[in-house]
Amino acid sequence: MSYEAEKEIVLNFYKALSDAEESAHSDVIAEYCAEDLLWRGFHPFNELRGASNVAQKFWQPLNHSLTNLQRRMDVFMAGQNEIDGFNSVWVVSMGHLMGLFDKDWLGIAPTGKMALLRYCEFNWIEHGKIVETAMYFDIPHFMIQAGLQPFPPQTAAQLVQPGPMTHDGLMFTPQPAEDGQKTLAAINAMISDLGRWDSGLSLEDELRRTWCEDMIWWGPSGIGATYTIERYAKQHAGPFRAGFADRSKTNHICRIAEGHYGGFFGWPNFTARPTGGFMGMPATDKAGEFRVIDIYRRKGDKLAENWIFIDLLHFWKQQGVDILDRMTHGGS
Repeated sequence: MSYEAEKEIVLNFYKALSDAEESAHSDVIAEYCAEDLLWRGFHPFNELRGASNVAQKFWQPLNHSLTNLQRRMDVFMAGQNEIDGFNSVWVVSMGHLMGLFDKDWLGIAPTGKMALLRYCEFNWIEHGKIVETAMYFDIPHFMIQAGLQPFPPQTAAQLVQPGPMTHDGLMFTPQPAEDGQKTLAAINAMISDLGRWDSGLSLEDELRRTWCEDMIWWGPSGIGATYTIERYAKQHAGPFRAGFADRSKTNHICRIAEGHYGGFFGWPNFTARPTGGFMGMPATDKAGEFRVIDIYRRKGDKLAENWIFIDLLHFWKQQGVDILDRMTHGGS
């Protein structure tokens, strides 16, 4: 399959949304999305139902706050969803929404300067409409640009994250089917290893089974980005495993690949119980949900780059710490 029709729907939707006045967003979303659209976004938006509700709760306030909003895509792909037996077709885009931060958003004070909202979006296309969306975005990354410090010092690097090193992530034209199959196989092999935590190998050697030695892990703000297997193990994977127990099995809603790229999302992907130390926070011993999107670039038969979106605001709110409220209203 080429997925060109599904890709065109999403691209036309993006253009119409960009061209529309703030007051017309409801009409645009109603035109391209099913009336009972299911939209999942990170805290504080969570699960929204209905095109008009999504316009009023997310798109209109965002456009009101970030004037001259533009979408800067780094990855654009489509594929059939492995999770439902390759029946549904999803279109994925990843990059940044950029604008002038002129009015407050979610209680975050404006800067009058350009700001980037790092995002990734999965759209299920059926009968010519978007029927389900997972729109995940890095609000702590946005907070830091506005001068806030939502988390203790992180283990990896805080950066504005670029797209793929190879600059070939925008797949507007069909890709060889075998490339997508190889990418999906590499992702599945990594998931199999990741879910075990008991391979008998050192963490670095376990990672070498499915990752390139010079891998790049573009993590969310609060954790950060890290480079090479050795530093990834030291700066994220090792501390994460040490800070959690009782990790549940992986549970994805969608998993696709096209060309050398692929990814997945869950709601949540898994649960785990913090035993202390993760992100500089104390143990709560209370299992929490991890809502995650992962996007990957494959090189050869291994994974070379990974962009990760984790709803850390939701996770820590479950642990009794409302990061967003604390940063904007001085809450606990």
